[in-house]
Amino acid sequence: MKKIALHWQIIIGLCLGLVYGVISVQNGYGQFTSDWISPFGTIFINLLKLIAMPLVLASLVTGVASLSDVKKLSRIGGKTIAIYLSTTAFAVTIGLLSVNILNPGDKIPDEMQNKLQTIYEKDASKKAVNVQKVKDRGPLQPIVDMVPNNFFNSASNNKNMLQVVFVAIFIGIGLIQIPNKNSKPLKDFFKSLTDVVIKLVDLIMLMAPLGVFALISQTINKVAGDNPSQIIELLGALGYYMFAVILGLVAHVLIIYTGLMKLFTKMPIQTFYKGIAPAQLLAFSTSSSGATLPVTMERCEEELGVSEEVSSFVLPLGATINMDGTALYQAVAAVFIAQTLNMSLDISAQITIVLTTVLASVGTAAVPGAGIVMLVIILESVGVPSEGIAIILGVDRILDMVRTTVNVTGDATVSVIIAQSENQLNKIKG
Repeated sequence: MKKIALHWQIIIGLCLGLVYGVISVQNGYGQFTSDWISPFGTIFINLLKLIAMPLVLASLVTGVASLSDVKKLSRIGGKTIAIYLSTTAFAVTIGLLSVNILNPGDKIPDEMQNKLQTIYEKDASKKAVNVQKVKDRGPLQPIVDMVPNNFFNSASNNKNMLQVVFVAIFIGIGLIQIPNKNSKPLKDFFKSLTDVVIKLVDLIMLMAPLGVFALISQTINKVAGDNPSQIIELLGALGYYMFAVILGLVAHVLIIYTGLMKLFTKMPIQTFYKGIAPAQLLAFSTSSSGATLPVTMERCEEELGVSEEVSSFVLPLGATINMDGTALYQAVAAVFIAQTLNMSLDISAQITIVLTTVLASVGTAAVPGAGIVMLVIILESVGVPSEGIAIILGVDRILDMVRTTVNVTGDATVSVIIAQSENQLNKIKG
């Protein structure tokens, strides 16, 4: 018998969690749910937090250190990273605009917002303290905070992700500066660590159906009280949330990618999208830019005329550090969850989201589910309870398919731009 795909397992877990949650509310199983069901959701969340730090550190060091493979590619690497980080910043900004204009979290009834706020009032009070601390510190303090004085202290707390990203880049630069025979053992170590952590992500995601079931069950018990009709209102708000994410993703592709292609290349837009379409479809079905990489490289070289030298460097690097679709989704999700919990995120908090998302996206593995790991970190960086991801996990697979398609489209766009700038964009038939 053919095994049920993971995304269907997660959807089934969500549906069963909803059904059980309703039954639990109607029959007074709240204590049983808290004692025997909820702990599995907590374990799932803790596992995601557990591998977040090594995931970012290993994959980011590996990505930066790969720039030393060929001396000539150092110049290409500088341009590539600059474009990747710039488009990611634009993606996060578009996502924040979308979620702040549409305000999908506000579609949840005030009564439910108040209950959610009560549940997490301890976290909300911590958030208020953090906001005041931000207001009181100097203008350069965020930069100072990025540079740790003890890496192991930084690595012990997921809230210090910006510091870990800084250290990873610093180590990567150091590896570039020493002879390959000396750097190879450490590069191999981080590459091996990356492979191990990615496999752990696969294993953790096997628990996702049970984790989603437990998280949704407990969430319903906490927020529904004795009024199960509020559950339907909560689910209705998710449709508006999905619209905000997809609207932002489409806008990013049409405005940023298409605009860059017109500004920096002579390639017709129709030629580009026709050439990359098979890779986009594969990305949509697998939700993995890493798994799509061989097809992306093939299409860019054979259909778009990108030289092998450029494609073999830009595209693998993009699968490691270019996560525009994921970054946009994380920005929308973070603000949506905060809105749902009736927690206000001021301009400083949203700037923190931009910085954290742009830098953390560099270390997001190109596998399904890794984006959720980064979302946990982003939520914690602005003081929003990470348990709030239970609200959006059920529709994450659908959005994962769309955002991965955007990620792959971005990789291909940058490869064409870099090839054009290096005079390595070959003419193709038709």
